[in-house]
Amino acid sequence: MIYLDNAATTMRKPPEVAEAVARALQTMGNASRGATKASLAAFRVDYVAREQLARLLGCPRPDHVAFASNSTEALNVAIMGLVDAGARVVGTDLEHNSVLRPLYRLRDERGADLAFARADERGNLDYEDLERLVTPGTRLVAVTHGSNVTGNMVDVARVVDIAHAAGALVVVDASQTAGSHEVSLEGTGADVVCFTGHKGLMGPQGTGGLCVAEGVEIRPFKVGGTGVHSYSETQPEEYPTRLEAGTLNSHGIAGLSAALDFIERVGVKAIGDHEEGLMRSFYEQVRAIDGVTVYGDFDVAERCAIVSLNVRDYSSSAVADELGERYGIATRPGAHCAPRMHRALGTVEQGVVRFSFSWYSTEEEVDAAVAAVREIAR
Repeated sequence: MIYLDNAATTMRKPPEVAEAVARALQTMGNASRGATKASLAAFRVDYVAREQLARLLGCPRPDHVAFASNSTEALNVAIMGLVDAGARVVGTDLEHNSVLRPLYRLRDERGADLAFARADERGNLDYEDLERLVTPGTRLVAVTHGSNVTGNMVDVARVVDIAHAAGALVVVDASQTAGSHEVSLEGTGADVVCFTGHKGLMGPQGTGGLCVAEGVEIRPFKVGGTGVHSYSETQPEEYPTRLEAGTLNSHGIAGLSAALDFIERVGVKAIGDHEEGLMRSFYEQVRAIDGVTVYGDFDVAERCAIVSLNVRDYSSSAVADELGERYGIATRPGAHCAPRMHRALGTVEQGVVRFSFSWYSTEEEVDAAVAAVREIAR
């Protein structure tokens, strides 16, 4: 199989990831639950991973890296834990349902005053519209770093400037960029950066989390066992324990830590350059095929390794099925959990076929995918 669905999950991962998970399953106990060798082994793995993520994501304090099961949970933790009833919250048309649905929930259950900054016909964020919507007293701006539909990226530092000028906090969804692009909590001035482990970080599914800037107080999304302060009736206040009720997925975190070791050795820039090179090669070839429409802005210097397209008026699902069944190429058709983005692009009915590349994708796979699209478009 030619696997080009890496924006959904990276199926091919460094070999040491599986090795670390298998080893953890045989050797690790429950972190922070006792002082046995097995329990301490789990604690050490979790702590090392926090340090790695703090370095990678520009978080000055490793104890402000809290684990979650994925970026969806992390975004729920951040959004629901920062916004009080009736507060003003601003999102964008680029957002995934991992952001949209918590925001709609705030509107429906807490009476939040909710607004969304527009995306243009190429899928770029309208920063002037964002600035118009972020009025003084706005509590939160939630923004993706990279669109999972178009691959277009957002200037997070610019968003932070707009938000902080109005007194708002900024939560960043780095699901599509962590591991392949520079994502820095401290460098951008963002207040929270949420990430998932199973995409660009090349770790196991069921891993992710959030980096929290110092001074940002998030109410616990869930409460329960922590292994410390057992006689307290409330969740401990200190990070990361306040956001980590229950047993962590330390087996998955062990695999994530191995993936982070690999990323540190290879380098984020090298990974991003490789993925972008493949994406550009694919784009330049398919854009010239008669009957193919490509979505997104490819004139910018930096973007995610995603190319979304349609072939004539064919259903995106039909095209993806043909690619899979006839050519053995895995892609993702449809709406990609990003309804506002598809409304902006005018692709609500047809959807799009998304090709997404990883460190393990090759030029040969790009050429095969181009040839397949060319044949389908005849």
